[in-house]
Amino acid sequence: MMTLHAGMVRRTLIALAVTAAFPLQAMADNPAPAPDAPAATQADTPAAAPAATGPGQLETVIVTAQRRAENIKDVPMSIATLKGEKLDVLTAGGQDIRFLSGRSPSVSVESDYGRTFPRFYIRGLGNTDFDLNASQPVGLVMDDVVQENAMLKGFPVFDVDQVEVLRGPQGTLFGRNSPAGVIKFDSAKPVFNTEGYLSGGFGKDGVKNLEGVFNVPLSDTVALRFSGQTQRRDNRVHNPRPTGTRDFEGYEDNAARIQLLVKPSRDFSALFNVHARDLDGTATLFRANILKQGTNDLVDNFDYGSYPTDGINRQHLKTKGGSMRLKWDLDGVTVNSITGYEKLDFYSRADVDGGYGAVYAPPMGPGFIPFVVETADVIPNHKQISQELRAESNSKGPWQWIAGLFYFKEDIQIDSISFDSLSPGNPQNPFYSTQNQSSTSYAAFGSLNYTVSDALKLRGGLRYTSDKKDFSAKRVELTTAGPFNIDNTSHNISWDLSGTYILTPATNVYARVATGYRAPSMQGRLNGLSDRPSFAGAEKALSVEAGIKQDLFDKRARLSLAVFQYRVKDKQLTAGSGAVNMNQLINADKVTGQGVELDFQANLSDSVSMTLGGSYNHTEIQDKNLFVQSCGNALNNPASGCTVTNPVGPFTGTAYINGNPLPRAPEWQGNFTLKYSIPVANGEFFAYTDWSYRTSYNFFLYEAKEYKAKPLLEGGLRAGYKWDKYEIAAYSRNITNRIQAVGAIDFDNLTGILNEPRTYGVQFKATF
Repeated sequence: MMTLHAGMVRRTLIALAVTAAFPLQAMADNPAPAPDAPAATQADTPAAAPAATGPGQLETVIVTAQRRAENIKDVPMSIATLKGEKLDVLTAGGQDIRFLSGRSPSVSVESDYGRTFPRFYIRGLGNTDFDLNASQPVGLVMDDVVQENAMLKGFPVFDVDQVEVLRGPQGTLFGRNSPAGVIKFDSAKPVFNTEGYLSGGFGKDGVKNLEGVFNVPLSDTVALRFSGQTQRRDNRVHNPRPTGTRDFEGYEDNAARIQLLVKPSRDFSALFNVHARDLDGTATLFRANILKQGTNDLVDNFDYGSYPTDGINRQHLKTKGGSMRLKWDLDGVTVNSITGYEKLDFYSRADVDGGYGAVYAPPMGPGFIPFVVETADVIPNHKQISQELRAESNSKGPWQWIAGLFYFKEDIQIDSISFDSLSPGNPQNPFYSTQNQSSTSYAAFGSLNYTVSDALKLRGGLRYTSDKKDFSAKRVELTTAGPFNIDNTSHNISWDLSGTYILTPATNVYARVATGYRAPSMQGRLNGLSDRPSFAGAEKALSVEAGIKQDLFDKRARLSLAVFQYRVKDKQLTAGSGAVNMNQLINADKVTGQGVELDFQANLSDSVSMTLGGSYNHTEIQDKNLFVQSCGNALNNPASGCTVTNPVGPFTGTAYINGNPLPRAPEWQGNFTLKYSIPVANGEFFAYTDWSYRTSYNFFLYEAKEYKAKPLLEGGLRAGYKWDKYEIAAYSRNITNRIQAVGAIDFDNLTGILNEPRTYGVQFKATF
């Protein structure tokens, strides 16, 4: 394979940018807004339906990436959206939020906890930490409320109006813990019409999905919208041994949302949102010794449906929350108040060694089991409160502004416990660790837009953030170690500056410089009385981006191309702990990244439409003195341990990682969809296929032959018939049934985590 050197990458990106800067086709479009045209406010968002289009033209995409409703072409940053039929296709078969992985350039999503604890990556920046106290550099905002804990980020996606992916630092309007970007979900809002739908389906492995929406006006000023979803699957993996849990990978996942819109006048509205989720199922299966030593292949004769174990596996998650969004449209200014509350309860237990027995307690298998590890992670107490006050201009003129205050408070307790897999009933061991953290954040922010001329618009933003964390951890055995306290306060000023220039009515170019910040992190998953909590200081990102957004072929196609480069100082990384089931937080001096992103969509004919996306992300850890502990299984038993390819570190079982890419960060990603539809009788036949591809990546900070994911191509297909207010369809996900390791456990044996196998089924939907 050809190696791309830094100089070659830079020349390639420049060539792409220069090529894209020349419009493929100029065309008549809506004229540029006059300098005194008012900027749309959030009040316009529900009514901001796509502009009228001619035959075969693409609909105008409206986003709120800058807290105002705007045409996506006018926003000076790299943005992608998902909505409507594409969401229906990707969630067919009961897929959880990981369906977003690879469906937008530079975006990956994975989990070591199954349908809970999704970990998001944008432009290679993410966090592989499995501790329940882990922070992420990708922010997730649901209905204008930040979802801080990873367990909140997996809320099922249903009755969603639009998903926006905001790439690059979002340190001004969205604030802390978003140096990589933000993924923003907007639920469909109540409307003053009686409407709704009911959708049901069933498929392979006993999959049963039911989703429904009922919207009703209670009066001329009050509207109610109820949305609910239930997803179920039978167990599809079985334990052939008489010990431990016998059946796995079934689940029952129920979620609901109730929204009440009160709009007594044109000047005031209140939107109340109450939502909850109840998930019962099994945790991720860690499969012992399924990786061939010296390769990243699965072992011969691997059977997905068999999982011999002596451990207990179960998982449950309950979340509930609410929000109140108030809006006043006053003379010259719109005021918004957004109050959010979230609470969760979580329990996840799994056999981490992935097999049965041990070398000191035969029989054992599959393969070599050096020691038994059966653990549970628990969040018995959690509460999050947030409050945002925001004012924005709504009058005409070249100057438009936003200013606001933000408050965030989270309290969380995390317990880590273990079990004796070799005793009858797998009793809980008497030793455990616990950690408590109280986080408080205050921020003041503002942004200013200035229309210099009909062709040029400038934007700038500033945010001051103060974060305070009070952390305590202890280990309880025959005696107690701790509590060990870490109290930290950090302050940060984030800013961004961007501009949009209208080359032609169909073509905009933009440039953006932005900074981002992630608050310090603490971790106290203590494994013994001698362990101490680990700490990583705040990280700060600086990103430069330029791009072009263009309508093509009389608005029948749309192109967005961006090139970027970033640097993160004191990058927070998560390192393993050798032969111990815990992580350590570290800071790298610097991490750099550069790349290119392409989004393209087109109506090829009256019957055929397509989308195409792709990204290149080159990331590099730059710290000559940084080393980490590598796979502990090589110390336990070299004959079944991993093969590290990095230079050996200063101590046994360590490796230098300078020059390595970030973990779980594929260099190349691509996605493609194609839809065909044609009138048949009194309805429409349709077929929709979608594909995503990514190249290899490292599972961990160090490189090892076994812990390098293979390239992966996955596809889906959905075909059906629509008539009147009804739709029936058949679907299949991962239609090639490509099964491979997408993650691993490295401290015990060559344990792997697999992607989802092929599934298929049918759906029926009725709309009223």
